[in-house]
Amino acid sequence: MDKEKQKRLIMGETMWKVVFKLSWPAIVAMVFYGMNTVFDAIFVGRYVGETALAGVSLAYPLTQITLGFGSLIGVGAGSALSIAIGENDRVTEQRLLGNANYLSVIMTILFMVAGLSFAEPWIRMMGGEGMALVYGVSYFKVTVYGTFFWIVGLAGNMLVRAEGKMKSAAVMMALGLIVNIVSNYLLIVILDMGVEGAAIGTNIGMFVYTLAALVYFGRHMATFDAQPFSIVRDADIIKKILSMGIPSLIMTVMTLLQAVVVLNALSTYGTTSDIAFYGIVYRLFTFMLTPIFGLMRALQPVVGINFGARQYERVISSVKVFAICATLLLLPFWVVMMVSPSIPLMMMLPGHGFSSFEVANFRWFMGLLPILPIIFMGMTFFPAVDQGKYASIMGIVRQLVFYVPVMLIMPRYFGIHWVYLGSFVIDLLMIIWTATLMKKSFNTLRKSGDYAMEGVIQ
Repeated sequence: MDKEKQKRLIMGETMWKVVFKLSWPAIVAMVFYGMNTVFDAIFVGRYVGETALAGVSLAYPLTQITLGFGSLIGVGAGSALSIAIGENDRVTEQRLLGNANYLSVIMTILFMVAGLSFAEPWIRMMGGEGMALVYGVSYFKVTVYGTFFWIVGLAGNMLVRAEGKMKSAAVMMALGLIVNIVSNYLLIVILDMGVEGAAIGTNIGMFVYTLAALVYFGRHMATFDAQPFSIVRDADIIKKILSMGIPSLIMTVMTLLQAVVVLNALSTYGTTSDIAFYGIVYRLFTFMLTPIFGLMRALQPVVGINFGARQYERVISSVKVFAICATLLLLPFWVVMMVSPSIPLMMMLPGHGFSSFEVANFRWFMGLLPILPIIFMGMTFFPAVDQGKYASIMGIVRQLVFYVPVMLIMPRYFGIHWVYLGSFVIDLLMIIWTATLMKKSFNTLRKSGDYAMEGVIQ
């Protein structure tokens, strides 16, 4: 096996060829991953009911904490791996997986203890009450038992993507999705296990997802010396992982904060039906972004490896080309949803008559979708060039400075319409800010490249 093939592709081929080669399997992988949550909602909404769907919607943001930990480790270790590949740093390559495993074990223990101890208070914090609270607690507790597989599975898959092995990552995700769908059908439809069945099905899918990564590393299919069962504590490498991965965890925590204020606003000023409606809109929104998440994962090794090799103009070019591709990819689906929003909405709540008010809210929430890739490419770019502080600041400001005040104040005085309209305004401001920061960073990279060339000439 030619282990340098991907590196040569990323560092030497035309950027449009790199986008095509890396992106389509990464997009397929993330669509498979996003379909997990969509199918959960479809099965629960169709076979358990609207109140159960509301309960799962309350618990869903909390389940993302485990993915936040997996993303922290995966993005951090993946960024460190990409830079190490570009720099030919074999020592870091050999010790990365053991350190990622060490962090995974620590974070699993911490979250399981906290999640099982505070499940009910956390769901109440999300706005849960009555049967929605009961369903939410049941769903959340079961997912907590699968924490290790959620964290290790995602982190391992991100390391595979950081090598540029997008096809391998897609196959792993496809296996997890297929198992999840089959498990959900058996547990919810055949065995009538309700929301607990949905959670167990997802855990089984994540177990298979993790197992696939372990087989990949164990059979030495990686381009680096991976030791899948090693546990190593190297202070310097752990510091690298945390510093480059922390923006992803911050984004998860801030997204949870966003969910708390939004769901509480809906619970206080709306109805259970409003919570269920927001739950399906948010899941559809997240699902529509999954191709962009795929492009993000494909962009990360391209930026990281070229940054490590000091090919700064290629770094800048990659961000621009990937952003353009993301917008072109989203446009046709966005147009269909904006013209006929009832089609995707009816998939999750069949027979529900969606009002013109709900349709308008859906359109506001989806309104900026084609240009949102600017934000996500920025969130990938900054950690990959060791400027994670920008991504962290963006994540914190978006929620604490914008979302919390808007969601606490506007729905109270102007109704729940502002949950959706407020999201539109906030995202517009974030797009402008991200573009400004990226332009500044591009200029800095260009100056660094000029200085490097002057040194070579001299």
